[in-house]
Amino acid sequence: MRYKLAIFDLDGTVLNTIGGLTYAVNNVLAGNGLPVKTKAEVQAMVGNGTRKLIERSLGEGADAALVEKVFAEYQEFYRDNCSYDTYPYDGVNEMLQTLNDAGVKCAVVTNKPDAPAKTLINEHFGELICETHGNVPDVPVKPDPTFVYEVMKNVKVKPSEAVYIGDSDVDIRTGMNAGIDYISVDWGFRTRDFLIENGAGIIFSDPAELASYLISD
Repeated sequence: MRYKLAIFDLDGTVLNTIGGLTYAVNNVLAGNGLPVKTKAEVQAMVGNGTRKLIERSLGEGADAALVEKVFAEYQEFYRDNCSYDTYPYDGVNEMLQTLNDAGVKCAVVTNKPDAPAKTLINEHFGELICETHGNVPDVPVKPDPTFVYEVMKNVKVKPSEAVYIGDSDVDIRTGMNAGIDYISVDWGFRTRDFLIENGAGIIFSDPAELASYLISD
């Protein structure tokens, strides 16, 4: 078996959340009399945590007080509505089941706030995911590897036995910073060309093929 632990990103990797993210962003923007965004615009802004998403949604030079207000409103709204228009990518449940059956532990480390991250993973994947870590106060967001280290410690695996899997440049750097192998997927929020330009080595387009690679000798 190539790996004993597979750590996944959430948004754009195991779950297609762009509909729900756009819904939440536009709810708080409209509530403050601001122009709403398209799904494509929100998709381009996702990846570096909720605060950065709100800052990008408001635009460069936005008033600091407005950023704080919209950020707080977004967190509350998304926590209560995180399941809206959110679903697993085709083949992801089967991929996770294959990995579990083979004895590979599966975990999630994401920049999504911790409460909705845990809600969504439990709702869609249950015991197929052994551990989920979202963003919490006083812990830097990815590409900081703090929670990757935490999962490896809890599961008791060496860095050589773990891999980080995601759909973005942030995920590539997370794997690099953690000193473990990293794999990119192009079914999410970033294109294959973008991933290659940002240092991706191995890229998969199909969850079943990814599972086969992870459990191969």
